Amino acid sequence: MVKTTAPPAEPVTKASLHPRNKHNGLYDFDRLIQASPALKNVVVVNAHGNESIDFADAQAVKALNSALLTLHYGISGWDIPAHYLCPPIPGRADYLHYLADLLGEGNGGRIPQGSEIRVLDIGVGANAIYPLIGRHEYGWQFVGVDIDPLALANAQGIVEKNALSASISLRLQKEPTSIFRDIIQRDERFDITMCNPPFHASLEDANAGTRRKLQGLNRKPIKPAKAAVQHAAPALNFGGQSSELYCTGGEAAFIARMVMESRQFAKQCLWFTTLVSKAANLPGIYRELKKVSASQVRTIDMAQGQKKSRFVAWSFLDAAQHTAWRAKHWQYNR
Repeated sequence: MVKTTAPPAEPVTKASLHPRNKHNGLYDFDRLIQASPALKNVVVVNAHGNESIDFADAQAVKALNSALLTLHYGISGWDIPAHYLCPPIPGRADYLHYLADLLGEGNGGRIPQGSEIRVLDIGVGANAIYPLIGRHEYGWQFVGVDIDPLALANAQGIVEKNALSASISLRLQKEPTSIFRDIIQRDERFDITMCNPPFHASLEDANAGTRRKLQGLNRKPIKPAKAAVQHAAPALNFGGQSSELYCTGGEAAFIARMVMESRQFAKQCLWFTTLVSKAANLPGIYRELKKVSASQVRTIDMAQGQKKSRFVAWSFLDAAQHTAWRAKHWQYNR
């Protein structure tokens, strides 16, 4: 599942979600509607005669997300402004579960839990999905970062509404071209960083990608239904502000900049990680990691149905330094 320093040219993909992921198998629409009655208004019967939602309908996807967060993670009143990124929750949860495995890798397989584990989420967005799920599943403490004040204001509202301010704090990155600079403070440490970087290189590319996704959906007529279940189909990332969707040079350039900046905080973070949507970008990322002399590199593969994904993790600390870090910062080990 986890590969070591010499990365492969093409990671091997898993066929399903992480075993601890609450979204393996079928959506239980009866329970979801009970948790969030508004979901009932967008439930439909698909071409197979099963209950579902129209995954081409952004409002329906948002209603499903709200119900999933309420039922499985105890989050109430989750909402995002129009045109902001609406993330597919099963895939987002997968990233967190594999991060937990990474932290447990050198810890005798024991996954550290509790607020002593500090996570930095680069690009937390208006939805704050990673902190909300990660806090519930593992009790970790999160710092969420974004360059968009409006996104942070919405995320802060969700945090406060759910009394999570002690576990989730938010910071504005005032310099759009910076990632860790001016965010990680002197003498501050993080056990892991995470990021879902902008995928596209331009607005035109982003719009074209959205059109391809919509064309890929089954748009056959569907009708309202009363009850049933459906396979957990992957939701699309509907909406999205410019900073969420694209940046100059796209994903490869963003991650290259992240790798270069990470070197400045080599001793303040145990692991740096980022999602990598395009497998073709991996060789370039490995070259950048070699330039900064990363001591350890991992490529962790994930999958949701036919959708392949992965994240790359790197550390500037060797095995002995990892052991010392855990002994110093993780009371879990004491």
